[in-house]
Amino acid sequence: MAEARKPRIGVLSALKAEQQLLLQELLAARPLQLHGQRAYHRGRLWGHDAVLVLSGVGKVAAATSATSLIAEFGCQALLFTGTAGGLGDGVAIGDIVVAEQCVQHDLDASPLFPRFEVPLTGRSHFDADRGWSDRLADAAQQALQGMLADVAGHTRLHGLGIDSPRLHRGLLLSGDRFVWGPSQAAELRAVLPDALAVDMESAAVAQVCADYRVPFAALRCISDRADASAHLDFERFTNLVARHYSAAVLRLALRGY
Repeated sequence: MAEARKPRIGVLSALKAEQQLLLQELLAARPLQLHGQRAYHRGRLWGHDAVLVLSGVGKVAAATSATSLIAEFGCQALLFTGTAGGLGDGVAIGDIVVAEQCVQHDLDASPLFPRFEVPLTGRSHFDADRGWSDRLADAAQQALQGMLADVAGHTRLHGLGIDSPRLHRGLLLSGDRFVWGPSQAAELRAVLPDALAVDMESAAVAQVCADYRVPFAALRCISDRADASAHLDFERFTNLVARHYSAAVLRLALRGY
């Protein structure tokens, strides 16, 4: 019996630093293509046909990039990797969050529709694909253990005051507002108490994938606390930790699939 064909995977990142190590691992098979002011890189990523795109920041940029990956490049699964601000109790800098559901925290069409509900869909929470989320979570756990065991990796973590990074799975919030401060974070926790972290893209991509019935999963490394109770130099953290997490987790997840 012939081996089942693996799906073409689209990998989105919001910032260049988050994508850099992934691009270095991509065995380019097609010339770079430009669509809608975005650069799409297609090739082989750890044995898989993949397309990488730098979406930019925010829900609209992420949604248009996700749509192109599906409609123009034929991607059959989308993965978002990057950083996020921690919201939930015990979600600390250096931890990894794998989304199980995504909500747009800034969407409010009330009183016509309930707060957070996407009008005419009847839903506010968009599920991540269970199979891909399980793969990312298993790979993240291995990556965390590997980084702690690796001398260079442990040194990078220790230098930033990160001792025991953990994996979390659950609700991820997204919105076109950078959440930074106790009052904003407290407001989100009051209305969405299960939220683990907040970013500016994942929920938009989750909605696009739901529309197209394409599996979606999101992996986020916590770069700061959204309530401003803890933070590091973002660029330094991304270069020393976050991009290494992304590359290690995707490598383990894709090689095992």
